[in-house]
Amino acid sequence: MGPPLMSCWIIRWVVASCALLGFAAMLCAAQEKTSKPPKQDPALAAGAKLYKTNCAVCHGNDGKGNGPPPASSPFTEPVPDLTTLTERHNGVFPKGYVKSVLHTGISLHDHGPAEMPVWGLIFKAMTTSDEAKVTARIDDLTAYIESLQGK
Repeated sequence: MGPPLMSCWIIRWVVASCALLGFAAMLCAAQEKTSKPPKQDPALAAGAKLYKTNCAVCHGNDGKGNGPPPASSPFTEPVPDLTTLTERHNGVFPKGYVKSVLHTGISLHDHGPAEMPVWGLIFKAMTTSDEAKVTARIDDLTAYIESLQGK
């Protein structure tokens, strides 16, 4: 009588173990399906929105400079490709330069006034001269432009 009881116990143990493993696998699969997507950086999201609203018209949705030059521009130079800034600056994203261009514009002594809007002045007008908000917008926009590098 000993051996049949033992084999019955082993069969029950194996069946119960398989059932528990199956249940655990279902829980893991359900958890993967219901897990939240990774949280996006708020500065990057804000910068993307600013870019789409203000910059994409000339620099293109992808930042490659494939938008049209401003209609008022007498120059035929292409709009700069923002996705290659790091490449054009020896592998280092020129954060200070980008912030400066966004805040104060570009000085083109040989060609007259810059065609790119001076976003620092525009953002200042939009925020009733709140310099902290202007800086935050320029920081967000710079972070988004940095995220475009190499794309």
